[in-house]
Amino acid sequence: MSDWELLELTQQETTQLDAPYLIFNGDIDDESFSKTGRGIVDWCPDRVAGQMRLPGGTLDIGVPYLSVAEAVEKGVRSFVIGITPIGGQMPVHWYPVVVEAIEAGIDIVSGLHSRLTDIPEFVEAASRSGARLIDIRVPPRGIPVGSGEKRSGKRVLMVGTDCAVGKKYSALALTRALTGLGINATFRATGQTGIMIAGNGIAVDAVVADFISGAAELLSPANDDDHWDVIEGQGSLFNPGYAAVSLGLMHGSQPDALVICHEATLTQILGWPEYSIPSLDECMETNLRMARLTNPDVRIAGLSINTSKLAENKRGQYLDDLSKEMGLPCSDPMIDGALAIAESIRDI
Repeated sequence: MSDWELLELTQQETTQLDAPYLIFNGDIDDESFSKTGRGIVDWCPDRVAGQMRLPGGTLDIGVPYLSVAEAVEKGVRSFVIGITPIGGQMPVHWYPVVVEAIEAGIDIVSGLHSRLTDIPEFVEAASRSGARLIDIRVPPRGIPVGSGEKRSGKRVLMVGTDCAVGKKYSALALTRALTGLGINATFRATGQTGIMIAGNGIAVDAVVADFISGAAELLSPANDDDHWDVIEGQGSLFNPGYAAVSLGLMHGSQPDALVICHEATLTQILGWPEYSIPSLDECMETNLRMARLTNPDVRIAGLSINTSKLAENKRGQYLDDLSKEMGLPCSDPMIDGALAIAESIRDI
């Protein structure tokens, strides 16, 4: 059995989630941290029955609010932690409602760094109810150190000016656009939300640093010459907390193409206000320079821009002006799709 076949078996054991889901938003009021719950709602709406939040929370991901008891009545099978706070730890004051869901027989699904199976209250409740505790952010065993060896097939990696600027959405939209053009393409999930959507992948930010590039090689194995792996990016080379995972993922991916992801109104690094967002020119230059270590021929295929915070009457002009300035296709994947970028990739 190949390394990839072993990896797929490992992922199947950890990511077979029973629908419908109840998305838990905790008491968070910053929408930037809701990317797991919102991502599932946007890409797998048929799997979601509702959402739940604690007093003080203001997030609304656009589905009905349910209590645990109401969720049971609606046949909810999985209670999904929809929040990804900095550091990835579950606050202790969330424990009681999680235990309530466990005792109701609902599986708990978490992509946080703090593991459900390490929390005694959860383990004890699950032993009584039979509910499963499913930790998504657990990498497979036996990941090798990156080899740096050239692999067949083609790869495009999403990179960004910061975290939470749309790398996952861009990869999913680009995969859809490529397949729509008749191009053989596969979305490769590298984070907890992508894994929940795709059903397999590796949460590379949970991999020991020496093995991140090896994990990326496993995630994107040798393939047919005309096949594209569309690799979800993680972190940013410009984020002081998460640049390391971005670099390891880049070197192991050996991308033939990069897509630059950016949020149009962002000026400061999320969670590090003393750090400014780089210019798009600097972002492109730095990512190309780093990517050339393992693929000297890497190119920029386009820019994927989150324009959700721009006024509607300014969005189109912003993208048109940026495209002319950069000489590259620029689009918002959630509004325009990613066809222009897919057409750019087709020519690589």
